[in-house]
Amino acid sequence: MKQPDFIVHEADDNVGVIVVEGIVAGQTLSGWVMATDATPSVTANADIPIGHKVAICDVADGTTAIKYGEDIGKIVAPIKIGDHVHTHNLKTKRW
Repeated sequence: MKQPDFIVHEADDNVGVIVVEGIVAGQTLSGWVMATDATPSVTANADIPIGHKVAICDVADGTTAIKYGEDIGKIVAPIKIGDHVHTHNLKTKRW
């Protein structure tokens, strides 16, 4: 298996974490789901820095973002597969 561009821990996660530098819009990304050993792919819709999140499915406004099997916040704008998931479309539920 080629080194993945993003990693997903659980099969029910809806975001993956970018683990390589230099992801650019239009690039086909290879992923690895640790729980199932699946190898999904998505096309990046924007440049995404290492350590940031990529949507691995379409996610509706108001939906919970799931990373590493955990609730990491509320989606506040519709997200398409391949979108950069960050503070412009994801907010904490703490306040």
